Amino acid sequence: MRDFLEKYIMPTAVKFGNNRHLLAVRDALIGMIAITMIGSFAVLLNNLGSIIKPYGKMMESIFGPTWTTLGGDIWWGTFAFMTIFAVFGISHKLAKSYGDDGFEAMLISAACFFLLIPQVANVPETEGAWGFIGWGYFNSTALFTGIIVALAATEVFIRLTRVKAFIIRLPEGVPPAVAGAFAKLIPGMLTILSFGIFGLLFRMLSDGKPLNDWLNAVLVAPLTSAADSLFFAILIVLLVHVFWAVGLHGPNILGGITTPLFTSLGTKNTDLYAMGVTDLDKYAILAGPFLDAFVYLGGSGATLGLIIAMFLAARKRHKQLLALGTPPGVFQINEPLLFGLPIVLNPLWLIPFITAPVIMTIVAYTAIKIGWVYPVVTASIPWVTPAGIGGYLATGGHISGAVLALVNLAISIVIYLPFVYINAKIDEKKLQNKIDVNVGSHIDA
Repeated sequence: MRDFLEKYIMPTAVKFGNNRHLLAVRDALIGMIAITMIGSFAVLLNNLGSIIKPYGKMMESIFGPTWTTLGGDIWWGTFAFMTIFAVFGISHKLAKSYGDDGFEAMLISAACFFLLIPQVANVPETEGAWGFIGWGYFNSTALFTGIIVALAATEVFIRLTRVKAFIIRLPEGVPPAVAGAFAKLIPGMLTILSFGIFGLLFRMLSDGKPLNDWLNAVLVAPLTSAADSLFFAILIVLLVHVFWAVGLHGPNILGGITTPLFTSLGTKNTDLYAMGVTDLDKYAILAGPFLDAFVYLGGSGATLGLIIAMFLAARKRHKQLLALGTPPGVFQINEPLLFGLPIVLNPLWLIPFITAPVIMTIVAYTAIKIGWVYPVVTASIPWVTPAGIGGYLATGGHISGAVLALVNLAISIVIYLPFVYINAKIDEKKLQNKIDVNVGSHIDA
């Protein structure tokens, strides 16, 4: 089994995980964590007033009846323009991967994205006036369009900068910033022109429908619908832990795919929550920090459950490992356990390491689906948030989120306990065999 994984799975996984386009998307969205986090907490704090009445009265007494205006302004400056930040970040990261400084590339990509946006908003009160653009073309609704345009525009721009005939070389003595800008002048103009022609032809062929609307109808809606399913959740969790089984960082490898999906679903929930939508059926389940809050308790493999199981059944045997692994494990960092126990490439520990997260995913998804637990409405929380607290924050301050996280933690402990006992028995047997061998050698001597 080990040879099969190393021969067939590992090379493909490494190649997939090192894809520059997926890395650019993942790194850009992760780099936006300050934006998504403050936006999430702004929405959370605004809505806590309706859940915790004393808190709402306290805020009103301090800041007046319009105290939620601050949270609304922060939401507008963060989530309402999510796609714009993504276009800049993805283009910059991708261009840097090619050795470019990324500055001109991200500006060109932004221009290409803007020129593909309808110039007249489809909003009745604007009466079709020119220049009224719906903010739905800037927020997470347009995230997939932004990703595609950023990647495509950057690729076109970088390739054009490598055509010597398009490079304008200024005399020596010209400031480097000026020389660099002129060197990329023609590639930049050609990139924008090509996307302008593409946008015009696309609208002609799609009966006037802009690229974003077409993509949402044909690709994004079916994809997000499929992604927000129990099957997809189990598949992602299973793949993450199969990669970890051979020592590959599963979340990083799949991050280029899962991060935009979970971010899009998370910001959708946050927007609904900010608008006061109470119909829970409209909320996505596998959204935002769902896995961090309810499944990856202690890190991939829910290894906080393993730590607690060891404290319960084998504390003396793993004293040093627990001393090193417990503090980071509380904050979802589990590399000391993964490589110190080890779990990686260890058939015994891999059984609960893979099984526990899958079962916890099923429990969490089902609990939210049937309405026992409030859905995830916070687009982003720190991934190092301890178990229980993460569930509470992810669900907008609902105690049901904390309870679900703690129930899943208990499930992981129960799953790991038998294997802790089995491992102890194996170690005892090995020790006894070693003693017998030493005693036999001594007698022979």
